[in-house]
Amino acid sequence: MKGLLWITAAAMLTAGCGDGPVGGSDLDSQVRDALGQANVTPLSPLPPEDPDLVRLGQALMFDKVLSGNRDVSCATCHNPVSGTSDGLSISIGTGGTGAAGSRVLSTAPQFTPRNSQELFNRGYAEFSRMFWDGRVSQASNGDFHTPAGVQLPAGLSGPLSAQAMFPVATRLEMRGQVGDLDRFGVPNELAQPGDEERPAIWAALMNRILAIPEYVSLFQTAYPAVAPAELGFQHAANAIAAFEVAAFTSVNSPFDRYVRGDDGALAEPEKRGAILFFGKAACGSCHLGPHLTDQLFHGIGVPQVGPGMSPDEPEDRGLARVTASQTDQFRFRTPPLRNVELTGPWMHDGAYTTLEAAVLHYLDTDSALRSYDASQLREDLRASHLSDAAAVEALAASIDPLVQAPLTLSTGEVADILLFLRSLTDPGALGLGTTIPASVPSGLPVGD
Repeated sequence: MKGLLWITAAAMLTAGCGDGPVGGSDLDSQVRDALGQANVTPLSPLPPEDPDLVRLGQALMFDKVLSGNRDVSCATCHNPVSGTSDGLSISIGTGGTGAAGSRVLSTAPQFTPRNSQELFNRGYAEFSRMFWDGRVSQASNGDFHTPAGVQLPAGLSGPLSAQAMFPVATRLEMRGQVGDLDRFGVPNELAQPGDEERPAIWAALMNRILAIPEYVSLFQTAYPAVAPAELGFQHAANAIAAFEVAAFTSVNSPFDRYVRGDDGALAEPEKRGAILFFGKAACGSCHLGPHLTDQLFHGIGVPQVGPGMSPDEPEDRGLARVTASQTDQFRFRTPPLRNVELTGPWMHDGAYTTLEAAVLHYLDTDSALRSYDASQLREDLRASHLSDAAAVEALAASIDPLVQAPLTLSTGEVADILLFLRSLTDPGALGLGTTIPASVPSGLPVGD
């Protein structure tokens, strides 16, 4: 498919020194036993997506016409060359300028509340809950649970499609504010409906998209049985999801090859790191299964960075905002770890700007929370670190028992764990710039 080329050359991984066991088949036996205990099984490739749907989704993913002010696309915060995230601790939506890690606020009123999640492997059925707080999910009977409630249209292909319905309707991310003018000085009509009038927002967006002849053609090709008058944003969301699955499914890292039976795919330090990861370091308590996530929610004492969810709610309460349960305070979804070295900054608010710092947090979560050094953040975010005693105590009280006890690891053991985490990088994920189209139907610039 045009615009989707994959790099298949193996990446060179640097070996390091460690303190774990060494030696050929005995080492492999330990690793494979650990993988079995953690229920890590090979990932099979997903069925191919409809190329016409993918072509439409690719155009929509990179087209700023989906934003109220025509200044930000889905790919602004999910940039293929930034590990399908944006390289920022906290994302900057409409009103910002610049791309990926160099993006700044400009006329944006503030940062968005959270770190932009990566998009790898979201087409697998295990990913039934979306966003850091799981506010979009699909039950086993097929029912969706989302902030839109009964307003959510029928016809969505899965939770990844349902997820795509919401950034376009969110003011800070893509929709913009009442009174905004777009990049051409034209009033932003997508900002006019109220925040709860989602069907009106989606309808206005489809009116804008289908005013572009090339999009009419792309939709007709992708949905030949759907009359133009019956097209809704759910059809666009399905196409975006199809593109994400086609472009960002990642199953060929050295680790993946090892899990499929190739003992030579990992070097000895990486194998030692795997044994530590699933054993002594207990990372596998939450990062387990084929996607290295339990798909659950945990409080791990991550320092609060960013504006919170609203001016009246500077503390991001995570899952509790969805469930209204006090026991879910500051719990966030366990992220999957494929290509984790490419997806920083790390944690739900990007509090840690190196992978090593993110790993070291787990050695003593309470101490790491209380001694957090905000100087690692970009200067324009440092003041947003919520460090008052009450906030810190509330976060500390929410730390999951799984990660409460201090852990002692040597420098060499930490180095081996980091090497193991880097073995989760699929060489194809290093070449995703080829998924970026040269142009989009609106004619708006693809880059910033």
